Amino acid sequence: MHSYEGMEWVVTGFEVAGVAILAIGSLLALGSAAATLRHSDPRTAYKRARQDVGRVILLGLEVLIIADIVLTITVDRTLESALTLGLIVLVRTFLSFSLEIELEGSLPWRRDPAGSKPAETIETRPAGEAADVEGR
Repeated sequence: MHSYEGMEWVVTGFEVAGVAILAIGSLLALGSAAATLRHSDPRTAYKRARQDVGRVILLGLEVLIIADIVLTITVDRTLESALTLGLIVLVRTFLSFSLEIELEGSLPWRRDPAGSKPAETIETRPAGEAADVEGR
């Protein structure tokens, strides 16, 4: 077997794994959401389905990017394939970034570090004004 043929099999393996992650993971995520629907309200089930399917898409895209990189650096070493790879990685990175924002609800650099609690708000009053203890 020629080394290019071996690498084509590796690429095919990554592509099959990426598609399997997308297909099987999506089915499992939807099944999990259906189970949640039985025990909870539809809004919770919908939110869970979106988050789980989004995570599956992120993982599947990462594996498919690996396949594209391996293909470009080992099998098809041309300027055209490198430019195509760059475009594919750019589009998939944008999709991954967009999905992550959708799942997490904020930009990555605007999130609190893991394990930190938000700072407590300190109430300020004009000088000489006492706090209203009785709620008046």
